[in-house]
Amino acid sequence: MPRPGYLHRLPSLHWLWLLVLAALFLGVGMGLRDPWPADEPRFALNALEMLKTGQFWIPHRAGEPYPDKPPIFMWATAASIHLTGSVRLGFLLPSLLGALGTLALVMDLTRRLHGRRVALLAGLALLSSFQFGLQARTAQIDMLVTFFIMLGAYGMLRHALLGPARRWWFIGCAGMGLGILTKGVGFLPLLMLPLWGLLAWRRQAVPLAWRDLGLGIAVILGVVALWVVPMALYTTFSDDPALAAYRDNILFKQTGERYADAWHHVKPWYYYLLEVIPWAWLPLVLALPWLVPAWWHRARRLDARVLLPLGGLVLVIVFFSFSPGKRGVYLLPTLPLLVLASAPMLAGLLSRPRLHWLGAGVLALFGVVFLAAGVLGALGLPALARLAERHGVVPWAWWSLLGLVAFGLLAWGRPRRGLVALACWLAVFWLSWSTWGYQLMDPARSPRDLMQEIVAQTGPEAWLAMPAFDEEFVLQARQPMVHFGYHTPDDDQFRRAFAWLHEAPGERWMLVPQHRDEEVACADLTRTRDLGVQNSEAWWLIPGGAFDACSGDAGAAPLYVAPTTLDAASSGRHD
Repeated sequence: MPRPGYLHRLPSLHWLWLLVLAALFLGVGMGLRDPWPADEPRFALNALEMLKTGQFWIPHRAGEPYPDKPPIFMWATAASIHLTGSVRLGFLLPSLLGALGTLALVMDLTRRLHGRRVALLAGLALLSSFQFGLQARTAQIDMLVTFFIMLGAYGMLRHALLGPARRWWFIGCAGMGLGILTKGVGFLPLLMLPLWGLLAWRRQAVPLAWRDLGLGIAVILGVVALWVVPMALYTTFSDDPALAAYRDNILFKQTGERYADAWHHVKPWYYYLLEVIPWAWLPLVLALPWLVPAWWHRARRLDARVLLPLGGLVLVIVFFSFSPGKRGVYLLPTLPLLVLASAPMLAGLLSRPRLHWLGAGVLALFGVVFLAAGVLGALGLPALARLAERHGVVPWAWWSLLGLVAFGLLAWGRPRRGLVALACWLAVFWLSWSTWGYQLMDPARSPRDLMQEIVAQTGPEAWLAMPAFDEEFVLQARQPMVHFGYHTPDDDQFRRAFAWLHEAPGERWMLVPQHRDEEVACADLTRTRDLGVQNSEAWWLIPGGAFDACSGDAGAAPLYVAPTTLDAASSGRHD
């Protein structure tokens, strides 16, 4: 029998119903599209190769070791594809579960700190946040790592604000370890430790004993070591230079070097403040003029319930701003902290007329932009027509509907309910994105039909080479396919491809973008087959016999066979 008070401690049904609603809302559209670039085809390819080859410890991309990320997300994707029996269903499942887990942690912590009503408002605030909705529907690695980061923050805050709760501190440390094995930045909650210590010194938070701090760090390192130590031993004693390069890349280049001396996505220091936060934090970003004074007031009172998540939020932004390499998605872990720091003020914000007017203004702007773009596109405005032709999508009716819905919500809510109307429009946007939008964009962003056309022209037994390959083409291949190393210089890849084609010109073909005409200028281009536009590129299919005059070099680059394509030749589809 349950102990007295057991039922009283259970979450309210409203709390659970919101999670069910979130699962339905975020899950709409699963199964309606293929993995899209960037990143999604790569992780789906990693997962399929794990299932095909049984090599789970070292992720591979089209037969080549993939050193950019640890394997947790690939394991989750492989498990999801295996359990659902479908790439289209399985590849999005880890992000969906990560989003629901993050939402549950935020709501539960808010309920314990501020009550059930505020917890519901916090859940709705997080669910309506633009970047949260985007990443929950995207099979990138960031939503799952955000869940593990939030689990770490949850464990810390349970101990600091509601403790002592040593068990939750250690659970949070385990979550941080899993976050490190997901993307390397799972340690971000530790940035709150100095502020936690200061608040504990001022008797505003439960102190963390030095012994527990040491044990927690040991838990983090122990979880990381579960994969890193066997991986390091295996790659060190394998006598395979490719695996040794994998070890060095994943342990050093993709961690400290990527942060301190990034080689791509280089942005100015103000990138997050001016170019990411204004859209990623919508609609809560509109409340900053009221939130900042409220935060200052609570900071003067040393309110640890607000200061700890707010301090973590600021420190995460500062941490990523110091690195020259920046991507908008890096700020996703700040959203749960933003909601936690704003939770006590959410009810009051809803009574601010000027905030509702601001929300109505933003919604009106969206309505004008989408309706104008939809109508002008339908009327054939040249700039929009060229955009549609380049991307292979004609969204005019969809955009017009979104504009009309915006004005309809404005008419319903009037400015006095502008923030609510904006949140409702965002819900309509995501529901239409996950249904109508998927149907419009999938043929343009997934080369499934193109790869079926290629196999129809070459036959399923013909081999296909793709120098400077993109993962989405390998993922959708319906015949054996080779490439020459993702990071190999392009000139070396083409020389290796020419040598490979010369070995059996009657059975081998090359798929190449038309803008690579200089690299294949030595070929007899009268024999090329124009495949049209796919993924914003025009493509050629060239038979191996057309490269007789091209000089090849079998030692110029490695040769990799994509394992997943071998099954595709016989099974027909990855669905």
